[in-house]
Amino acid sequence: MRFPPSFLDDIRARVPISDVIARRVSWDRRKTRSAKGDWWACCPFHGEKSPSFHCEDDKGRYHCFGCAASGDHFRFLTELEGMSFPEAVEQVAGMAGVPMPERDPQAEKREEARATILDALAHASAFFRERLQENEGAKARAYLRDRGLTPQTQKRFGIGYAPDSRNRLKEFLAGKGVGKAEIEAAGLVVHGDDVPVSFDRFRDRIMFPILDASERCVAFGGRAMSPEARAKYLNSPETDVFHKGTMLYNLANARRAARNAGTLVVVEGYMDVIALAQAGIEHGVAPLGTALTEGQIELLWRSAGEPILCFDGDQAGLKAAHRAADLALPLLKPGRSLRFALLPKDKDPDDLVRDGGRGAMESVLSSATPLADLVWSRETAGVVFDTPERRADLEHRMTLLMRQIGDESVRRHYLDDLKSRLSAFFGAPVRSSQRGGGRRGEGGQERYGGGQRQNRGAPGARQAISDRLARSSLLRGGAQPQVGASMREIAIVVGFINHPLLIEEAFDYFADLEIDAADLSRLRSSVLDLYAERAPGDRDTILDGLRRAGTVEIFERYEAKARLVRLWPVLPDAAPEDAREALRQALHLQHRFRALGRELAQAERRLGEEPDEAAYEHLRAVKAEIERVETVEALIEGFGVLSGRVSKAM
Repeated sequence: MRFPPSFLDDIRARVPISDVIARRVSWDRRKTRSAKGDWWACCPFHGEKSPSFHCEDDKGRYHCFGCAASGDHFRFLTELEGMSFPEAVEQVAGMAGVPMPERDPQAEKREEARATILDALAHASAFFRERLQENEGAKARAYLRDRGLTPQTQKRFGIGYAPDSRNRLKEFLAGKGVGKAEIEAAGLVVHGDDVPVSFDRFRDRIMFPILDASERCVAFGGRAMSPEARAKYLNSPETDVFHKGTMLYNLANARRAARNAGTLVVVEGYMDVIALAQAGIEHGVAPLGTALTEGQIELLWRSAGEPILCFDGDQAGLKAAHRAADLALPLLKPGRSLRFALLPKDKDPDDLVRDGGRGAMESVLSSATPLADLVWSRETAGVVFDTPERRADLEHRMTLLMRQIGDESVRRHYLDDLKSRLSAFFGAPVRSSQRGGGRRGEGGQERYGGGQRQNRGAPGARQAISDRLARSSLLRGGAQPQVGASMREIAIVVGFINHPLLIEEAFDYFADLEIDAADLSRLRSSVLDLYAERAPGDRDTILDGLRRAGTVEIFERYEAKARLVRLWPVLPDAAPEDAREALRQALHLQHRFRALGRELAQAERRLGEEPDEAAYEHLRAVKAEIERVETVEALIEGFGVLSGRVSKAM
């Protein structure tokens, strides 16, 4: 049986290779560094007394320095335990908790197509490297030399040169037997109905190959040599093997270096990453021509709990840092955060290491600011808090920001931290007795207006809070649970059915979705049942399965609702990238509403058990946050889905 490479990569990534090997060896306690995934033992392939067998979880590889045995999970099982390759795959899949795939001819064709695209990109990478070393690459070599990049560094990062020609690469690839369809699918040429003859996408540019986690070339970034070029930097388009929002430049190398450095450093561009690596700071990565995305932040956290985001020290850099902070807040989890390093004005990392060497950059990184400090600085900078109203406004804004954090434990600690900051910033509140407005009674109890102060939870306080709540609109309206399905839930389920590829990409999110409406939940369950049997290849196959399950009418009814309110991105004719973004936003909003709903229930329960001022204020703050999220949802037409963007085919 032939297994899709993506399936093999997935189960290898889920199971540390040390878990596979541990059953046959005893790890050496002196040389092993288990926290870093670095393991040593006496080799199981040949007899020895001192440990020379080494395996690294990060690489998913083992190697014996005595007998030269080496390989991955599957090779260990086939060579040492005598399993067949399918048996080895089945064992690792079982350890990963992943079901074995059924033979899918269509999936195999897709994998074959991906392989041909990767082959085309590998040939293109070799072509660009060769051109850099020839006469036509002299100008590019001079530029790289002026930027301080040594030939060794250029070779290490596979830097090349695309000649100033419309068809040199295309002709080279054709000579290697690469077909027209594969060249186009790899994004190496510009083509289309309005282009009579396709032509090379990259011309007269220094070329930076972009590698995936398996260190295969999946795309390119090109830096223009001509100052008249319309785009200084040009990236490959999105393809079947390249999705720029879910990848980072140099991640494979940086991830290995991060084991010793303890973190990753995010800089702006390719040249910054390469300059840092040449200076000895090898744990740098960069986004691919876009602002940092949620997917890239999650990718960073797989290798480092607190990656450092490095931005220019100007207003644009500060704005980018604030944007990244706002993006990260809802995603924070215990042990997962960000730190921010701002460079000296008019300096990028490349400039800094050229002028001051590695030490200058390390000095900037060592003073990186925690996320909580960055947000506090932003909200307090340049403002005079000389009135109670301004101080209350700061507290209100900061509280709303903290309540965006999805994880309850992290959110609680951020709110506690906020209280401490506010207290230190404004000073401790002045007690009424210090103002002369109160007096002490017997036993040191404080009195107000001639009466004894009401203790927390006392009947008088309970009645006062109850009276306020009775008059408050907080117990009316938006906080009540919805009856039936919300448009957000409808869009999520309808969107996934209309775009089956997205179910494969985000199956866990779809499976774990909380839905109150019974019929919509039943519809989602029917789809999950289909995937339990066999992944449907397209929308029509899903609809056939829903007909057999008796739920297709539910789908048709809800799809009609989505069409009625013009939720174009979740309908079948929407462009895949629009549907993907729409569902991402809708899922995020659904998660926030669910989290806020749980917090609201806790706040109401606390108020019923302990009706004091703090409980009342907590309830008010939660409901204010619900109203804020509802406002955001209303502003983003279609409760978080993109509006007005539809496929060109529509």
